[in-house]
Amino acid sequence: MARGRYGHMIKSLIVIGDFFCLNIAYAVVCYWGGGFDGGFGVKIIWLLLNLSYFPVFSLFAKIHELRILHVDRVLIKVTQAVLCHLAVFLLLIFFLQIDNIGARVLLRFYLLLSVLLAVWWIGSRKLLKYFRRKGYNFKKVVIVGAGAMGIKLLDELRSDAGYGYKFMGFFDDNLSLKKSLPNFQGDCSSVEDFVIENKVDEIYCALPMRQEEKITRLLKFSEASNISFYMVPDVGRYIHRQLEFQLVGNVPVLSLHPEPLQNIFSRFLKRVFDLLFSSIVLVCSPIIFTPIAIAVKLSSPGPVFFKQKRTGFKGKEFNCYKFRTMKVNANSDQLQASRHDPRKTRVGEFLRKTSLDELPQFINVFVGDMSVVGPRPHMVKHTQDYSKIIDKYMLRHLIKPGITGWAQVNGYRGETRELWQMERRVEYDVWYIEHWNFWLDIKIIFLTVVNAFRGEKNAF
Repeated sequence: MARGRYGHMIKSLIVIGDFFCLNIAYAVVCYWGGGFDGGFGVKIIWLLLNLSYFPVFSLFAKIHELRILHVDRVLIKVTQAVLCHLAVFLLLIFFLQIDNIGARVLLRFYLLLSVLLAVWWIGSRKLLKYFRRKGYNFKKVVIVGAGAMGIKLLDELRSDAGYGYKFMGFFDDNLSLKKSLPNFQGDCSSVEDFVIENKVDEIYCALPMRQEEKITRLLKFSEASNISFYMVPDVGRYIHRQLEFQLVGNVPVLSLHPEPLQNIFSRFLKRVFDLLFSSIVLVCSPIIFTPIAIAVKLSSPGPVFFKQKRTGFKGKEFNCYKFRTMKVNANSDQLQASRHDPRKTRVGEFLRKTSLDELPQFINVFVGDMSVVGPRPHMVKHTQDYSKIIDKYMLRHLIKPGITGWAQVNGYRGETRELWQMERRVEYDVWYIEHWNFWLDIKIIFLTVVNAFRGEKNAF
């Protein structure tokens, strides 16, 4: 297998692709956009656009070295890179007093550049992951410290073969772990010889912070041997939020990253998106709502819409709307729907499998009780029951509930027969709150649509 003979060239090739995208965008706007002046001005603008990308390269090229970076984070970086390029370009044309560029031309150029860069950055990462799954461009890694964090790190490194990590083994002074752990290579004193002999690329140190002497020795060895060294803080055992590294004088400290939706701009952006999205759906709703309403009415006696009290933002109750999928019954506020629930109608079965029964919740989104994406709202009884037995359960109410959510696209939708299923759902909901960004919402909406067409085993 090829360990990565030409791995050092990857970042350079991606940056060359960046310039290619930039010049394609310029050519398209120049020849078909009808906005750039001809002659000498076009050449100057072309030169300035390319020069403006050098600061972007210096600030953002580092992300191309990251092997684990999800699509929503890539799109955030693309947005930041394009805005950075715009700022540098505007600064240059201001000092050079160039005023023959219209706002519409710039808008067309930067929109096209955003699309091209997004496709290129995501596409290049997908291509790299494909080759890494084939055994190319991998990195050999060892983990020193086989405690909870070391095992958790291994799970992350192995979660996708496309990340390109070849795990060489654990090292820990607790030799009794040899029987239960994969590739246990020995105690901490044998790390150096093993790493040199096997040409290891990266050392991850997951030792407890109190083992200062061992950590310092590994750090000095890594620096002397030109091997990448990463410290895995054991705070991850009880803190699962993003942490920020900073210096207080010369003292390194880790601080909790504020939840994204605590920011007023982020809340405003999410609300504007909810209003736009729900407005479009509701304007088009008669086309879909009318035949569904007729089918529901004919399926069994009772109302078209099912209204139920659910727990919303900050624990406040609200009326959640759905198309009625069951016969009118006295247990609707107590029991979840099950796979072969006799209360369901034939029309209701279809609506649930296709998630069409959720469409009226766009009314809830429009009036502000819900969001398009967020933790699914639970029945009031479930909130009362689970809040007593599941840690962090009420944290999921720090934001508005959603029509779809991170837990749902990861397989945790529908009935929760066992406690662990609800615990996993809460875990995903809390993760979403702590890692929210606009592109993550877009990703969840996309996955929801894909799952609806593909069919979900838990949709019943």
